[in-house]
Amino acid sequence: MDYNVYLLATDPKNPCRDIIHSRDTHLKIRVFCLDKEPFDPDNNEIQLYGYAEGRLYAFETINIVAEDALDVVGAIKWYAEYIDFPDMEILPDDPRPGGHIAVYN
Repeated sequence: MDYNVYLLATDPKNPCRDIIHSRDTHLKIRVFCLDKEPFDPDNNEIQLYGYAEGRLYAFETINIVAEDALDVVGAIKWYAEYIDFPDMEILPDDPRPGGHIAVYN
């Protein structure tokens, strides 16, 4: 069984601006702390959400390619382990009132 290896780029000026990188693919995911910063979803990217210790996170891909799409949840699970919250519930839609809902025509 193959396992992806993920790396984390952090911003020393903003701890809520992590970027998850896959070592073996082109997958990159930007992390947003929704209680501390605005978030405007990009319609061309995949967004998922997760709660950890009362904080809501948004995860948005960066220049997603089709072959990396199936690895997004695995990368978010890796990040949840990294922040010591392995039971993070990963949500497809923004749970905030009036939040972004993943509906496509």
